[in-house]
Amino acid sequence: MRSRWERPLSRIPRLARKVSAVDEALEANAGYARAFSHAALAPAPSKRLAVITCMDARIDVLAMLGLREGEAHVIRNAGGVITDDEIRSLAISQHLLGTREIMLIQHTDCGMLKITDEELAERLEGSAGVRPDWHAHAIDALDEDVPRQLSKIAASPFIPHTDNLRGFVYAVETGLLREVASTPGG
Repeated sequence: MRSRWERPLSRIPRLARKVSAVDEALEANAGYARAFSHAALAPAPSKRLAVITCMDARIDVLAMLGLREGEAHVIRNAGGVITDDEIRSLAISQHLLGTREIMLIQHTDCGMLKITDEELAERLEGSAGVRPDWHAHAIDALDEDVPRQLSKIAASPFIPHTDNLRGFVYAVETGLLREVASTPGG
């Protein structure tokens, strides 16, 4: 018989406990795992699509694009910018897992539009006592930055499939995507 200290979190009254967001996520995962039905999905995305976008919590990539688990690779970072790590992920996605189309999605009201690299470096230095050795890749204007980011992908020798490379701005206010730039096949 379990002692009262061994009861699962779900059986402890919510008001009687202070639960962190991580604990709530773990509790939700237990329910997800009980109904889990994706074990047979292949690691290669069935739509052969890779999506690069911002980490903003308001962006539900699968829902906004009508995708389901197993259909696309989703690569996220602050701002939806292309850095060496995104090139690395796209190269693996294409060379090892067969993706052929790429969507880059930045969005309105992005935090990266509200700060400069220098401002963030100063803030971090004030907090940590040392400047970061990396750049934040702040964004000046979405309609200018999206094509700039696409050109980084197109210029990479490690990304062979750029004939369907398209860039969008997502309006967090309306949920709509607006195409900004594409490559000839896009």
